[in-house]
Amino acid sequence: MLTLLGVAVVVVGFVIRLNPLLVIGAAALVTGLAAGLPPLVILAAFGKAFNENRYVSLLWLILPLIGLLERYGLQERARMLIARIRHMTVGRLLLAYFIIRQITASLGLTALGSHAPMVRPLIAPMAEAAAEKELGPLSNRQRYRVRAHAAAVDNVALFFGEDVFIAIGSILLIKGFLQQSGVVVQPFDLSVWAIPTAVLALLIHGARVLLLDRKLRREMAQAAK
Repeated sequence: MLTLLGVAVVVVGFVIRLNPLLVIGAAALVTGLAAGLPPLVILAAFGKAFNENRYVSLLWLILPLIGLLERYGLQERARMLIARIRHMTVGRLLLAYFIIRQITASLGLTALGSHAPMVRPLIAPMAEAAAEKELGPLSNRQRYRVRAHAAAVDNVALFFGEDVFIAIGSILLIKGFLQQSGVVVQPFDLSVWAIPTAVLALLIHGARVLLLDRKLRREMAQAAK
């Protein structure tokens, strides 16, 4: 029962609003000591978990880097780049990102994108700049709508693109679920049949982001009357 002290540490730490990383580390340490493990064995367990989950550690290194780049003008540079490109609209930009994101996800490169390292610091500011270049200053409602579409593009492209890659977790999950229901199917067959879905997602959501241009133009025309 003493090993459950780690749960108590987690509860108390979250109640008094301590740093979550410190709380989890302290809970693991208390659990190990309560189980009678030597301190060196506990330290080795921490090291093994850190080594086997390097992608988590990499995320904690990437986020401060992105924050530093933003502080020194990453978003401003992205806006300036879009301002120099002729005939670039918010819909065309988001459609281009959708295609790139879906293709890379279908090749298994799902980490090339997502909200924190790509959408917030780059895609959303570039989409806003493209809209402002064509239509002028945006209202808060329009600005948030553009940001929402930028986030949705990443979500939809990743969701329907990753299933084309045969060695992705979602394919294995589908295979396991069907196998439990008595349906035997190979992962390759699931990946092949995911291609039409990915194409339809591109066509449907691509039409949505292109229609966003028309909707913004109509709103600006009505506001100018």
